[in-house]
Amino acid sequence: MSDVDEPSELSLPAVLAALSDPTRLGVVAQLVAAQEMPCGALSVSVAKSTLSQHLRVLREAGITHTRPDGTQRLLSVRRADLDRAFPGLLDAVVGALTSANV
Repeated sequence: MSDVDEPSELSLPAVLAALSDPTRLGVVAQLVAAQEMPCGALSVSVAKSTLSQHLRVLREAGITHTRPDGTQRLLSVRRADLDRAFPGLLDAVVGALTSANV
């Protein structure tokens, strides 16, 4: 599977499948709150190699964008693209996670 570059290439089944994992959902929630952050700043309870796999799934589904900045890789959610393709989905999913953890 290749990375999704264009908003028109976003697939609802691929996005929902990527968001179905609790670790990936937690990563997305952190990125939505921070807007952009380095990979190493994510608060997850998995090994680095496992996190890399989760980040790959999110990137390939078109949910995240990775931007190199010197020696760091900064992650962000492709919020505008997701909101354009699936209005309200990101807010609903992250909102449900946030209210469930309160």
